[in-house]
Amino acid sequence: QVGFLLRCAHQRASEMFNAVMGPFGVTPRQFAALAKLDDLGSVSQNQLGRLTAMDPATISGVITRLIARGYVHQSSDPRDGRLVALGLTAAGSRAITAMKAVAAEVSQRTLAPLSAPEVDAFLKALGKIG
Repeated sequence: QVGFLLRCAHQRASEMFNAVMGPFGVTPRQFAALAKLDDLGSVSQNQLGRLTAMDPATISGVITRLIARGYVHQSSDPRDGRLVALGLTAAGSRAITAMKAVAAEVSQRTLAPLSAPEVDAFLKALGKIG
């Protein structure tokens, strides 16, 4: 069954993420939010949720925890004062820089059982599905 195989692959990817990123104490969703903020700079919570494929309730919880850790700050959106913009704090910027330095290892470990052509085909197929 496709769903079962995808769950198994997700479990493997999660285990690899935890093995590599465990010392940073972030979840995959927190990492995704930090990485996207690092890439884009200031964005609204709604926009960040869409860009990281998280529903409003999930992104809200992720941001609440990242603010509590001192990694993310909120400010008035310079383009629309009614909106709240999110951005990285200095601590958040340092943290995501360190995380990104080892993040490639997560993919390498997860995809290790596959040959290079299999990796290409797998990623292409996942892109079509997701």
